[in-house]
Amino acid sequence: MTTLEEFRRTLSDAAPPDSADLALQALWWVGKGEWDQAHECAQRREGEADCDLVHAHLHRVEGDLANAGYWYQRAGQPVATTSTEDEWATLVTRFLARS
Repeated sequence: MTTLEEFRRTLSDAAPPDSADLALQALWWVGKGEWDQAHECAQRREGEADCDLVHAHLHRVEGDLANAGYWYQRAGQPVATTSTEDEWATLVTRFLARS
């Protein structure tokens, strides 16, 4: 799996792809509308920049912008200004490029 479209196609599966790290797993779960499962994945590697960035995205999706701001700061990233859908796609693409 190397592209955003390939990743999107896996959203019909019962579980995230085996090759997905925790940050991608969290994005996979939120892509399925499973916020709690996504949040659990992001929290498992708290302190790692990728998971902290996904954690920020999740709180933005939730509408908790103050908490999202805290996690963006922890990840060393500016607060996203695009739609949450665009941010999701950008993060998936970014993390897939590394794997």
